[in-house]
Amino acid sequence: MTSLMWPLLRVGSFVLASPVLGAKSIPVRTRIILTLAIAWILAPIIEAPAINPLSAGGLLISLQQVALGLGMGFIFHMAFATVVIAGQSIAMAMGLGFASAVDPQNGVQVPVVSQFYMILATLIFLALDGHLLLIQTVHHSFELLPVGAQWPRDLPWKIVQWGSQMFVSGLLIALPALASLLLVNLAFGVITRSAPQLNIFAVGFPITLLAGFALILLSLPSFLPLVSDAFESVFKLIPTLLEP
Repeated sequence: MTSLMWPLLRVGSFVLASPVLGAKSIPVRTRIILTLAIAWILAPIIEAPAINPLSAGGLLISLQQVALGLGMGFIFHMAFATVVIAGQSIAMAMGLGFASAVDPQNGVQVPVVSQFYMILATLIFLALDGHLLLIQTVHHSFELLPVGAQWPRDLPWKIVQWGSQMFVSGLLIALPALASLLLVNLAFGVITRSAPQLNIFAVGFPITLLAGFALILLSLPSFLPLVSDAFESVFKLIPTLLEP
């Protein structure tokens, strides 16, 4: 039971915090069975420390495993947050910021554009076998940072630094549509100055909506490589975080 408990803590916290595997739409019973199955497979190949789990050292190691699993899952969540940031930026620019829907991944209200991008990103992640790579990442983490090993000193700082990459990737995804919508708004500003009698709100709002939808459609070919690069950078980041 002791050899099963250590991987169970890290795997369980990782599944809880990770996208796709820990999505709100997946039943809790399914997540528990998945966690137990992965921990049961990893238990024979993991060297468990000879420490009483109920001692002070055992409780400290338990907290370490939970924090490590939550940290790795949080990093993958930040990768998915890039598409949410991009969708929110585009929705605000095209006037759809008020139209929200429940995100099944996180269980919160997000604009419909963010929901559309989140569905596409999830399908891309599954098509790239990302769910299998998540399990492989957990297994690899036990090789890089065994149970009871000392943490790298700069682990929290590296996670914070990668947070800036989340905003950069989100801006790159939304940049073509944002730049084009800015030109559309500038054109309406010139029209308002030249023809003040024109009701710009009655004319400009539907045109901005149609232009936004057209720009989203035209920018979809660049969505796949940008999202794939964001996922790839996360999978490359995890080993560097756990290296001593």
